[in-house]
Amino acid sequence: MTASTLHIANGDNITQALKHIRINGEIITWREILCEGKTTINVGSEVFWKTRFDFFKDSYKTSKKAFIDYTLREYRNLCKQKTQDEIVLWFDSDLSSQINMIAVISWLKRFRKGRKISIVLNKNSNNDIQVNFLQSKKNDLLTYYKSRIELNKDDIEYADYIWQLYCSDSPLRLENIHTFNTTSAFTHIEKTIKTHLKRFPSFKNGLNSLENQILSLVSDSKIVDKQDLIAKITENQKIYGFNELQYIHKLDKMKKLFSSLNPVKLSKKGKMVLENQLNFYGQIRSDFSYLGGSKKYSYLYVNDTKKLLKITS
Repeated sequence: MTASTLHIANGDNITQALKHIRINGEIITWREILCEGKTTINVGSEVFWKTRFDFFKDSYKTSKKAFIDYTLREYRNLCKQKTQDEIVLWFDSDLSSQINMIAVISWLKRFRKGRKISIVLNKNSNNDIQVNFLQSKKNDLLTYYKSRIELNKDDIEYADYIWQLYCSDSPLRLENIHTFNTTSAFTHIEKTIKTHLKRFPSFKNGLNSLENQILSLVSDSKIVDKQDLIAKITENQKIYGFNELQYIHKLDKMKKLFSSLNPVKLSKKGKMVLENQLNFYGQIRSDFSYLGGSKKYSYLYVNDTKKLLKITS
């Protein structure tokens, strides 16, 4: 008799792709962007969901009803899935997907102890070219599924530990944790952690890596309007896995660095920040901005050493 299977897909688009190939088993959609905003360790707890709702309400004006209908309802559906013998994770290689994945594994460790957990890897992905599941053909998805990797106890402990560090109030221990990865199951973790650390503000000008890349893109390209800019950022920064709404929010925080968004042009201040002649840290800093469990502006990323520096108050 064939064992029953539960598929957990990162986002509705992957869910639809799996339904299209008529894969056997139940499919649950993970609808979160845990790479943004404050997170707490115990995924699924009352404190966890309250913290997440507060973030979405403050940052995206999300109503309680919308949060319940879109995110919590599907999570509750996940909680009801208790009979399957194998749980298969479909998470892409970008930062957003990988952070979601380790959170889900942490949840599975607590609430589905002893179950077989497997990860589907896109074999076409590497550190330079990002090819996600949605770009894959039907036959490719089935091939990836057949080659899925089963996680052992050490794999699960490792992913859970990274999640704990991600949710801690200091990101410093994340700097070397990837060196303890001895499994082929987490081929994107090192890249994910390094990308995450670069999201803290740069020591040079107070903007993080993505924010500086946005300024460089505007400086080097002719961009028609805000929508054109978002499209170009999305295309050039696939490593983050962000959606349009996240970039709109990001640009709003950076609006003082633009003199116009139609066409898109840097302000004098924006040019000075890009050239490291002006530090924007004091103007963009917020005590309410978190990356995981850490305050974003309590640490600086030192480009020369590729290390974080804690700011003492």
